Amino acid sequence: MKKLLSKKSIPHLLAEAHANEHGLKKTLGMWSLIALGVGAIIGAGLFVNTGRAAAEAAGSGVTLSFAVAAIGCAFAGLCYAEFASTIPIAGSAYTYSYATLGEVVAWIIGWSLVMEYALGAATVSIAWSEYLNNLLGGAIPYEWCHSPFEHKLIGNNTIPTNGIMNLPALSILAILTLLLIKGTQESAFINGIMVFIKVAIVLVFIIVGWNYIKPENHTPYLIPESTIGHEGIFKWGWGGVLGGAAIVFFAFIGFDAVSTAAQEAKNPKRDMPIGILGSLIICTILYILFAHVLTGIANWKEFGAGGAGGEASVSYAIKKMAGYEWLGTSVNIAILAGFSSVILVMLMGQTRVFYSMSNDGLIPKLFSDLHPKFKTPYKSNLLLLLMVGGFAAFIPGSVAGNLTSFGTLFAFVIVCAGIIMMRKNFPDLERPFKTPLVPLVPILGILVCLAMIVALDLTTLSVAGVWMLVGLLIYFGYSKHHSKLRKQDQDKL
Repeated sequence: MKKLLSKKSIPHLLAEAHANEHGLKKTLGMWSLIALGVGAIIGAGLFVNTGRAAAEAAGSGVTLSFAVAAIGCAFAGLCYAEFASTIPIAGSAYTYSYATLGEVVAWIIGWSLVMEYALGAATVSIAWSEYLNNLLGGAIPYEWCHSPFEHKLIGNNTIPTNGIMNLPALSILAILTLLLIKGTQESAFINGIMVFIKVAIVLVFIIVGWNYIKPENHTPYLIPESTIGHEGIFKWGWGGVLGGAAIVFFAFIGFDAVSTAAQEAKNPKRDMPIGILGSLIICTILYILFAHVLTGIANWKEFGAGGAGGEASVSYAIKKMAGYEWLGTSVNIAILAGFSSVILVMLMGQTRVFYSMSNDGLIPKLFSDLHPKFKTPYKSNLLLLLMVGGFAAFIPGSVAGNLTSFGTLFAFVIVCAGIIMMRKNFPDLERPFKTPLVPLVPILGILVCLAMIVALDLTTLSVAGVWMLVGLLIYFGYSKHHSKLRKQDQDKL
């Protein structure tokens, strides 16, 4: 058991961070890191899950759901900021848990991050394909934008048309993978353009939509207990606010991906906390305003599965804004830009986690091989394209469910616990940024994130449990025997 909890030395990690001349390029400044965070955060969650959370659990109180989710993220973000400035090395939650909680915990976190980054990128690319086809008026044939497991009656046909592969989803993944191989600086530049587009359109929606808010749509603010179809503790009232927080939490996924780029930051001790917390603050303000406008333009009941706005809540709300129909097309463009930047940062985050795990011997060496010219983990990028692209091209997006949220929340819990352990075991360590009120802030982060995990549906929790079991089988079958830390400990004996 003691060997399973073997920890990487923090001084050794710091030495790795300093000896980076031949490793990942340091190209990211403060604004690039903030843009990476905003790029990863604003995407499917805001445009798709806001209306869903309002209809299913929180009503107009979805604004409070965003606040609850943001509070949980803020507690975790403060812990991430201390780790990222103190140990500026790739790997994020995986690396932090390796230094504070031990190897087997680090492996579990690294494995759970696959649910956040790889599975998240695949799911968002499928949504990207759907929105592209909508923007093009359905010009892409059904067979080439759906998986073989999906079928639909088209026109007057009595025999359903089966999908062959989701070519647009695979294409956007390939384009962004090639961009990431070319270089982090180039990827950050393109990401910055996409962030500008989607933030500008979100602001236009808020400003224009504010004039169409009807106060009666916000009354009552929370779903009453007696409402039909809202039985259950997380479906009405303040319980519904928490249930809504578990749904809209997906909208915050990604800010932690900033920490995976710590080894590529020019001045990580100063810029990593600003990038993590700055992007979180910006997005939280936009989210609450967006949700307030959306539920003010249309009643939350209209966003339900049987309601007129159940399929596309934002587009439905825009139709109620006379004279601003053009904004619907702009929102679709913003959604495509949002999805693209989310996929970009998720793919980058996953390869950086793989990079650190490979350097530690827990997965094969090829995941840490760098391109001789671009200094990016190109083999990892290409292998990830095969894995994520295979999922996106041939598996329906509905399979993913809320697994991405689970993987992220679980990582947040471990990071918060890691700060408590690091303060206890390394009290004299230089900390350019210090999480305030330790252990109170980390404990609150753990409690809020655990509460949102409990609020997830039983199917998601069951599938996540199976995923973790598979990860442990891989660890004991391969990683345990190839761990560089274990080999070093054996050499000392």
